[in-house]
Amino acid sequence: VMRLSKMVKDNDTTVTSFILTGLTDRQDLQLPLFAVFSFIYGMTLLGNLGMILIIRFEPQLHTPMYFLLSSLSFLDVCYSSTVTPSMLLSFLMVSKGVSYSGCLIQYGFFALFATTEMFLLAAMAYDRYMAICNPLLYTVIVTKKVCVLLVAGSYLGGAMNSLIQTLGLLRLSFCSSNVIDHFFCDLVPLLKLSCSDIHINKTLVSVFGSSIEVTTLAITVISYSFIIVTVLRIRSAKGSSSHSLGTDKIVSVFYTVIIPLLNPLIYSFRNHDVKCATRKLLKRKVFMC
Repeated sequence: VMRLSKMVKDNDTTVTSFILTGLTDRQDLQLPLFAVFSFIYGMTLLGNLGMILIIRFEPQLHTPMYFLLSSLSFLDVCYSSTVTPSMLLSFLMVSKGVSYSGCLIQYGFFALFATTEMFLLAAMAYDRYMAICNPLLYTVIVTKKVCVLLVAGSYLGGAMNSLIQTLGLLRLSFCSSNVIDHFFCDLVPLLKLSCSDIHINKTLVSVFGSSIEVTTLAITVISYSFIIVTVLRIRSAKGSSSHSLGTDKIVSVFYTVIIPLLNPLIYSFRNHDVKCATRKLLKRKVFMC
């Protein structure tokens, strides 16, 4: 903020706030989109918070795998809540402005939770790899303490990347247009608006952002590749079973709104143990009533 005040004194055209264009400028779509994304956000909160409560209150789910799942659910609530509420407000408001500091804060939290989720998904892939491919060593290696360290390490990695990228934005000047062609403060649109040299920022993204993406993706893909091979070997040994907008905005909607909704369904609610625990909790509630 002090740096921004100095910039304003030096240059009267310095941008002190931004205007977000939103998901679309069509007025006839604002209320329908508000209704759709409100429903999705509500289901995201319900699914993820429900998963946290089920794991918390059901002793049989107090295992390393479900500890990681509850951590993912909590992360998805934070991740989605960083972007979706402001997007919902933009559907109802004529003015879609955001202050300079507010924009950087939103991006900082977005980068924190997005990067943390990459690390956490890689940790979960490693957990499943150990459980399926090395079951005899699983209980010895993957303890509750190790899981806590994996989650803490994920947040530490996310915080470091977020801090580096956000500090990189602080050095930039915005002295021409203040219109961000997006529905939240993301890095690429901000770099496009800057009138400063963004070479350092691109380097930071390449060195830290891209390396994190490649590393976590590689861990996830390799882990699940071994899992698939192991499962196929087990099945072949047992015999076959009888059971058989703009592009950037669309992609952003998918990973900020849809993915947090789908994660509980993908990782938890199709799981037999979770289904049994949910039924037990519901029966307890009915009995108490």
